[in-house]
Amino acid sequence: MNARLIRFAGLSLLLLALPAMAKEPPKKAEPIAQEGIQVPKPPFTEGIFPCTGCHDGKSMKVNTTRRALVDMHGDIELKHGPESRWCLDCHDANSRDNLHLASGEKVDFTASYKLCGQCHGDKFRDWREGIHGKRTGSWNGQKQYLLCVNCHNPHSPRFAALKPMPPPARPEAIQTRTGGAR
Repeated sequence: MNARLIRFAGLSLLLLALPAMAKEPPKKAEPIAQEGIQVPKPPFTEGIFPCTGCHDGKSMKVNTTRRALVDMHGDIELKHGPESRWCLDCHDANSRDNLHLASGEKVDFTASYKLCGQCHGDKFRDWREGIHGKRTGSWNGQKQYLLCVNCHNPHSPRFAALKPMPPPARPEAIQTRTGGAR
């Protein structure tokens, strides 16, 4: 009889709690890029995006001929496989506000890491693990990753050589005085 009363009390509490749980509004999801990876907007050059502002397919017809861009985008110097690559290897010719993978699948600029990862698989793997690039957020919560283009210019991604800093001073070489090191 006692066990039956306990089961009844538990069931009653559950039934009383259900309406309160149902009234709780669902939590809004954060904007998430493909694969559930949160990324900020890419750092577009002012006045350049959306690309369909100029590349609307009407006033400017699609020209898929590999060529030097002298009229517009002449300031872009392609140093990312310049002998074998050109604009439409990455930018989609028919959907200019998208990139495209080697398979032809269109990807948003916020998923450009997929495009980079096709050739730079080891860097992509390390980026996903938080070893390469920058990731913010809690260790046990949602994380936000910076895109490759937040640090690398996609048209000329190699960093300039850095001059090495001098080595740190050995502890015994540090002179101390009252109030701290000098």
